[in-house]
Amino acid sequence: MQTALKLQGVEKSFGEQKAVTALELTVPSGETCGLIGPSGAGKTTSIRLIMSILFPDAGTVEVLGQASALQAKDRIGYLPEERGVYRKMKVWAFLKYLAGLKGMPEAKSQPRAKELLAALGLDDILQKRCEDLSKGMLQRVQFVGSILHQPELLILDEPFSGLDPVSVRALKGVISAERRRGTTILFSTHVMAQAEELCDRVVMIHKGRKVLDEPMASLRRRYDPTRVLFEPLDANASLAVLRDVPGVVSLQQRDGEAELSLAKGTDPAAVIREAAARVVPARIEIARITLEDVFVGIVRGQSGAESEAALRQHLQGLSGEKA
Repeated sequence: MQTALKLQGVEKSFGEQKAVTALELTVPSGETCGLIGPSGAGKTTSIRLIMSILFPDAGTVEVLGQASALQAKDRIGYLPEERGVYRKMKVWAFLKYLAGLKGMPEAKSQPRAKELLAALGLDDILQKRCEDLSKGMLQRVQFVGSILHQPELLILDEPFSGLDPVSVRALKGVISAERRRGTTILFSTHVMAQAEELCDRVVMIHKGRKVLDEPMASLRRRYDPTRVLFEPLDANASLAVLRDVPGVVSLQQRDGEAELSLAKGTDPAAVIREAAARVVPARIEIARITLEDVFVGIVRGQSGAESEAALRQHLQGLSGEKA
């Protein structure tokens, strides 16, 4: 198995602040790996260490078989969290310049640029100045610049941040196409659902430390036997009667469905049968565990100090911290 990325014992501090601690990470070639965690966890610092924008205080970083990303720069695509373009340049001049830096001739870069821009809903903008485009359009243009040269390794730092839902969907489509091409992808996000959808494996970081490194396939096999999700066939049906199902300790309703929390030791199959007898279901199932649930469970197990509500709020990036 070839390895695209390998970090061993990587440490990074800024003064008294420990940003990354004893980070071990191996990403096989062709894998899509999500670097996940709340804002301020150390994701961006880790990516900058991989890209040789920063250098570790201890440990080693190997990229595409080289001792530094600088030695493999033409084979890497990188979309940083801090977006930036040459605003006075026209879009095609900007993209041609980026492709040229990676050694890609214009004869190959121009048709690929047109194809990628069209896939992202940006037809006919090649001759527009960057300064005349919206922030979201510029972000998509910069993304095109990061993959134009068909990199072996693609590193994306919060690629969906600030984009509208239509643009997010289009971007996911292009990322999926890069996955099928065999590109190794590492992307960071604090939005767990994005990692669940796109990744082969997730690496979870909390306060600079790796707390989880597991394939999504094994995570998807985990279920939470203490929660049952119930969606009624009749959208107007009252779900209050489900509170009285034996074993149900609480019921939460949102977006037309109910989440039943079960007492410890309750047989969820019995609850499902009884609930279905009281209200005709369109869908009823044992809840699949989410990455957010995994994060909360790991962190509370380590510290026990933070409330679940506080952890979930922090996970959503509401703290505004960066690292």
